[in-house]
Amino acid sequence: MTEQSYTVEVQPDFIERQSKAKPVQAIAELIWNGLDADAARVEVQLEYGELGLNKIIVRDNGHGIPFDDAPKLFTRLGGSWKKPGEQTKTKKRMLHGYEGRGRFKVFALGRVADWGVTYRTDAGELRAYDITMLEDNIREVRISDEEPVETGGAGVEIEVSELHREYRSLDPGNAVQELAEIFALYLKDYRDVSIIYEGVQVDPSAAIATTRSTHLSGVDDDGTAHPAELEIIEWRNVTTRGLYLCTEQGFPLSKVTTRFHVGEFHFSAYLKSPFITKLHGEAQLDLAEMNPLLNDCIEEAQQTIKTYFRERAAERARSVVEEWKAENIYPYQGEASSLLEDAERKVFDILAVTASDYMPDFENAPAKKKAFDLRMLRTAIEKSPEDLQLIMNEVLGLPKRKQEELAGLLREASLSSIISAAKIVADRLKFIAGLEQVLFDPDMKARLKERSQLHKIIEDNTWLFGEEYNLSVSDKGLTAVLQKHKKILGDDIVIDRPVRHISQKRGIVDLMLSRALRRHRVDELEHLIVELKRPKVKIGDDEITQVEKYAISVANDERFRTVNGVKWTFWAISDDVDQYAAYRMDDLGVISSKDSITVGIKTWAQIIEENKARLQFFQEKLEHQVDDEAALKHLQEKYKKFLTGVVDDVELEEKKNDDSRV
Repeated sequence: MTEQSYTVEVQPDFIERQSKAKPVQAIAELIWNGLDADAARVEVQLEYGELGLNKIIVRDNGHGIPFDDAPKLFTRLGGSWKKPGEQTKTKKRMLHGYEGRGRFKVFALGRVADWGVTYRTDAGELRAYDITMLEDNIREVRISDEEPVETGGAGVEIEVSELHREYRSLDPGNAVQELAEIFALYLKDYRDVSIIYEGVQVDPSAAIATTRSTHLSGVDDDGTAHPAELEIIEWRNVTTRGLYLCTEQGFPLSKVTTRFHVGEFHFSAYLKSPFITKLHGEAQLDLAEMNPLLNDCIEEAQQTIKTYFRERAAERARSVVEEWKAENIYPYQGEASSLLEDAERKVFDILAVTASDYMPDFENAPAKKKAFDLRMLRTAIEKSPEDLQLIMNEVLGLPKRKQEELAGLLREASLSSIISAAKIVADRLKFIAGLEQVLFDPDMKARLKERSQLHKIIEDNTWLFGEEYNLSVSDKGLTAVLQKHKKILGDDIVIDRPVRHISQKRGIVDLMLSRALRRHRVDELEHLIVELKRPKVKIGDDEITQVEKYAISVANDERFRTVNGVKWTFWAISDDVDQYAAYRMDDLGVISSKDSITVGIKTWAQIIEENKARLQFFQEKLEHQVDDEAALKHLQEKYKKFLTGVVDDVELEEKKNDDSRV
């Protein structure tokens, strides 16, 4: 048999990429070539010698390559006959490749590649010929003369030899699953296609647990809208988890290397978009991380994947938990009484179900033993990650890897701390709503007393003025303020006489709040002095004068003046201000500011709105709704001894009726 030599016309944009691929991906490219030739069956065979794997054979029963087409197909890279969106010649399947690069992936596996081609002429005659290429001289392809064939059928057999290495990843135990992931969407659409790997059929349908398709936002590329769809396949088998970038038809072109923390779920996700096809055609897909439009689409896909498997985990947990409830071993009683308690149970459910999968003989254990294990796990979760680790190891007997996985969920903070923080936010939202009613309801605010009621309630909730403040003194004279201040004055300062108020009377400070500034010196402090007024009292001349006298008393006391870096802010607070006060203060409520002392006015409406704004984000995330009745009841129950005579049961009942009518 004679042969002729031809020179490959290598396109500059393709030469660097033509032989790069991971082993299974390289074989997948050879399989795709057979499928694009309308093969109904593609077989992969590994041939072993004395030294291990020495040959890879990929055989298909497609229509082969006409002899006259071979020189053109094998000598042009980037100039394939296949076009995006076109179909195969006879069976009209969607085409995978269109760059002519797939057959050159053989050199990612070995040094020598031989194609044995059999095709049927227009006259129906079978003919065969061989094609040989060497990695060392990739620009040259050798094609033999064709000869007639008496028996058999059309197809191509590719033989890759002089392999670069052993390729343990090509063992069927690994490769079959990976090929199932790559060809899952294709085999789902074309049921008549068979891929056989070392005698094992690649059958994604048998390994698929569930599937989910979701439309994403898509990509706007300079005014051109490219739709995007995410298809998630959950596998029954263990996989490496991955996100494939695909053509709009679902042909994987690249795999995104990223980690997904989704518990025990194993999946492959397929991001399909014509924008990905476009980048692939422009040789930019290998630089996907540098394309902000594609990055945004990938991030949306990743978030969708995480959300989906959070839902799957909760769904799985619910079914198991229902069985536990039926056995009366579930460590919670009744229904959750609040959104927060419901959230706590959901976290417990997911962890408990996951842990139970690894508890030795948990399913077959007596009900009493299972109930004990679940109670212990609940206690451990609520207490601390350290105790959880101990109980998972010594009591539940979980494997080390699973212990670390579950403990990692709680390593940053214990669940009880998380739930407590959420409850604090919910309680504050109720407190603000209840306080707003007490301060602005005409009847209630008329009955509210400043010193014995409002003062005591606010003293317990100084977060209203800022998280950074801690309560220093309450309802004490200016001398007590100085005593509190002494810790930064130094030992040489002697407090042997009271602070003299400029009115010659003993001045009473409602609340003194302090915070460390931590700017330039470790001992810098800022003191906030709050003068509370009954809600029905409008702040005017008398109230401003009172606060200013406090400020002047501080400024005139030499013991306060001796310390640098201390700031003093005095606020008078009530429901409203009169015309005089409105004239005196600026847009921020400041009346005067001199040296380190500031005097101003705030209304309760301002303070409440500031707190609502601070808590709005958490309220939305908690999906927490506060009705007036619940808020007022919360305030009354917590501060019953301070609100006697202000909020009564009749008003609560009226509030309940008003809410029901709404």
